[in-house]
Amino acid sequence: MSGAGNDFVCLDNRKKTLRPSRKLIERLCHRQFGVGADGLLLLEPAKTKAADFRMRYFNADGGEAEMCGNGARCFARFAQRVTGFRKGTLLFDTGAGLVGGEFFGDQVRVELTPPHGMLLNQKITTSAGVLTVHSINTGVPHAVVFLPDIEKLEIIKLGSELRYHEAFQPKGTNVNFAQILGPGKIRVRTYERGVEGETLACGTGVTAVALIASEVHGFKAPVLVNVQGGDTLKVFFNKLDTAFSQVKLHGPADFVYQGEIDA
Repeated sequence: MSGAGNDFVCLDNRKKTLRPSRKLIERLCHRQFGVGADGLLLLEPAKTKAADFRMRYFNADGGEAEMCGNGARCFARFAQRVTGFRKGTLLFDTGAGLVGGEFFGDQVRVELTPPHGMLLNQKITTSAGVLTVHSINTGVPHAVVFLPDIEKLEIIKLGSELRYHEAFQPKGTNVNFAQILGPGKIRVRTYERGVEGETLACGTGVTAVALIASEVHGFKAPVLVNVQGGDTLKVFFNKLDTAFSQVKLHGPADFVYQGEIDA
């Protein structure tokens, strides 16, 4: 599946027959020797009574992550297809907490877990000079840097520097470089932890950028965010002082193909 260019291998593991190993996940996500993807999504039985299902997310390097915004949208539509779910909001467990998905044709809107840990205006020295870096956890940690122009940015070099910077240790961070296009509209490029490179979209990163833009630049919901894959995602939220609630990410969740692979 593809969520605005962020692509995933999706597997129905409700019978718990698959035990995901790092080696297997790396192979499935390898773009030359496997299916090819930014990550793996597993549909499993819910762990809590409040949820319909459980979403497990693994990055392409085989490491399990708490949450993935584009992955959550794809997961909701995948679960709807393979299970025949036809109720209103689909609720599922993630490593970051309970997430809800609503369906709008081929578009899905997910309500993410409450963001936390916002830090603004951190001055960090990099090879590009001293940058003003903001950070927030939108299910996974994200750093946000606003720049005048991100078209020719050396994102692998600078993204890797910030991803491993001591300010974000021990777990590191995802890194988003954002350019304001106009009132309520932003362009973003993301270096993803675990993928260790740029992805065409990152849902939790898009959300992080929108929330930081609300705080730093006074943006109001919904915020429109153009991603590297060419799609525009929408971020909805309520804001009271510096506290955010009902944070929702809206965008495409497309089936690319289905098949079988020898594991």
